[in-house]
This record gives sequence, structure tokens and C-alpha cells, in this order.
Amino acid sequence: MTKIAVLIPCYNEEKAIYKVVKDFKSQLPEADIYVYDNNSRDNTTEEAKRAGAIVKFEPRQGKGHVVRQMFSNIEADVYLMVDGDGTYDHSRARELVNALLEHQLDMVIGTRVEKTETAHRTGHKLGN
Repeated sequence: MTKIAVLIPCYNEEKAIYKVVKDFKSQLPEADIYVYDNNSRDNTTEEAKRAGAIVKFEPRQGKGHVVRQMFSNIEADVYLMVDGDGTYDHSRARELVNALLEHQLDMVIGTRVEKTETAHRTGHKLGN
């Protein structure tokens, strides 16, 4: 059986993380859902646990540290990384995983579609 890990780096995402975890669990029920909290000062950890995620911590501030730690710690055949803010379309998760496996690809990249003007912080739209 293929081991799938959904990796969610988080910093202060208490308002969205519960729904993000539940949404990805609904599409990939066999996956392990990992939330890596990067020193949140809100209830991100509690909301992630309440949704059924496996919560880990990365004390070194910054997404780069979190991403390196996630890929270093988690063993899986397939990794799906999303943000904890709910801006990734969970309904396409199965499609992406299937494409990766069926075509024996190394990587599949989904694009984040902006649904509102406030979906990205200033400067992030250009980076995405």
C-alpha cells in the first residue's frame, strides 16, 4: 500500500487549520496528516489536533526550517504539501496523487487559485 503524507506547515492558522485538515482527510482518508507548528501564538495546535492531525513542532522560525524538518522526519511514498490557510483546493488532491503514481512522476505541482483579493499577503502574489 502506498503511504501518503499530507504536510502542512503552520504559523498562526487557528481560523483555517481545522477545515484544512478535515478537507484533505476527506479526499485522502488513508493519508497521515501532519501539521508542523512553527511557534504559533494562537490555537493552531489545538485546532489541528481536534481535526485529527498529527502535530509536530519546529522551534526555528521560518518556513524553510519547517519544510526541511518535515521532509527529514516523515517517511512516505507520496508527499502532498499545502499551506494551513485554506488557499489550496483540497478537491483536487486525489487527482494529483493519482497522476503522480500512474505516470511514475517525480513531482506534480498544483497552482493556487486566488478566490479573493485578500488571499495573499502583500508581496506574496508575485512570489506565487
